[in-house]
Amino acid sequence: MSTLLFLGGVLFMVIAVAASIALHEIGHLIPAKKFGLRVPQYMIGFGKTLFSVRRGETEYGVKAIPLGGYISMVGMYPPREEKVSESKPNLFTRIFGQMIDDARSQANEQVRQEDAGRMFYELPIYKRVIIMLGGPLMNLIIGTVALGIVLVGFGVPTATTTVSEVYQCIASAQNTDATECTADDTPAPAYQAGLRPGDTITSINGTAVARDAWYELTDVIRDHPDTPVSLTYERDGVSHDTTLTPYLTDRPVLDKDGYVINGEDGQPKMAQVGFVGMSSQIQNVSQPIWEVPAQVGDQLLRIGNIILHLPQRMVDVAQAAFGSEERDPNGPVSVVGVGRLAGEINSTDALNLEEKTATLISLVGGLNLALFAFNLIPLLPLDGGHVAGALYEGLKRMVAKLRGIRQVKPVDTIKMLPVTYVVVIAMLVMGGLLIYADIFKPITLF
Repeated sequence: MSTLLFLGGVLFMVIAVAASIALHEIGHLIPAKKFGLRVPQYMIGFGKTLFSVRRGETEYGVKAIPLGGYISMVGMYPPREEKVSESKPNLFTRIFGQMIDDARSQANEQVRQEDAGRMFYELPIYKRVIIMLGGPLMNLIIGTVALGIVLVGFGVPTATTTVSEVYQCIASAQNTDATECTADDTPAPAYQAGLRPGDTITSINGTAVARDAWYELTDVIRDHPDTPVSLTYERDGVSHDTTLTPYLTDRPVLDKDGYVINGEDGQPKMAQVGFVGMSSQIQNVSQPIWEVPAQVGDQLLRIGNIILHLPQRMVDVAQAAFGSEERDPNGPVSVVGVGRLAGEINSTDALNLEEKTATLISLVGGLNLALFAFNLIPLLPLDGGHVAGALYEGLKRMVAKLRGIRQVKPVDTIKMLPVTYVVVIAMLVMGGLLIYADIFKPITLF
């Protein structure tokens, strides 16, 4: 049964990845057709075509290697510029000229005479930018919707003001292995004040606290050692008032989200603060819809940080894959790794059905946000590279207009082919390394 659940999770992610790729390409296809550009092919995958169907000017199909997709648009590159004299070609032309000409011919082999005026390089700058941003924008929409479903529909695990455990004495609260309290032990303030598991604290020192404001509550307690603090709590629908005096003791320093802050030595930072000996129930709390953009922004910042430090991240992956180091659970993974994570989530007994569903949807959202950010890198063959080329041409036209120059040649991005090959090779090497690591040294969640 566990194996079937694992395979079910993998299958779910395969379908999700395929759908994300298909919608990404639709994000390019719709504006391309809207602007009158002829699109000969819309394909999911690479390699040999498994099946296809033609509708109008476009052939829609699926290819054998499901590692991406593409649409072919006529006139992606301008025709070769004819030189007055080729007697002294420059070094770049001597080394890469033939390779670039071959690539240009292959890219433009589908151009027809009737395509004049409706080719990609002939479109206005803004239309080219819209077409190339359409794919990443589709991934951003998918990622935002997926995270919105999780945040609003399922909620997020949150430390609530409902008490989960109350310790009878300070000794048992500070050392959970010490289950027995003795007469000599200092009573825990929360237990002494009458609080019990299941009670929900509604106000502190006369100030109401929200259900998800546990850390605001504990901040007040930590800041008032040896000072009486009044609490109002509900038990079985009945409101009660009590007073407790936080015990001064050494406790770990927490950040705004309640996580322990470590010092330079890797050990938790400690501070003398108030302590009452109770803990919070973790419950899923639905977030307001206006919180979704902020959460998306936070996730994009984390993804952007990974991309900015990708060389070092890949070194870390290599050291983990071929050494004894552990994989960083927040590091990059391949499609294989995403599939394994989905299988692990779906087959674990640590989550119930609702938690599995929310986690899988969240994984799809994170994947699409990563696709959005990665495709914006301003290097060919990524969408961001084509956008950068179009914007550069727009800048050239602005400068030429200021200088009174009417004719401006289109920016010929095919001349960046050598750099494109380097980027493609780097992507293949990184992809191969990640797949190897995800097979032999995978990230595990449970």
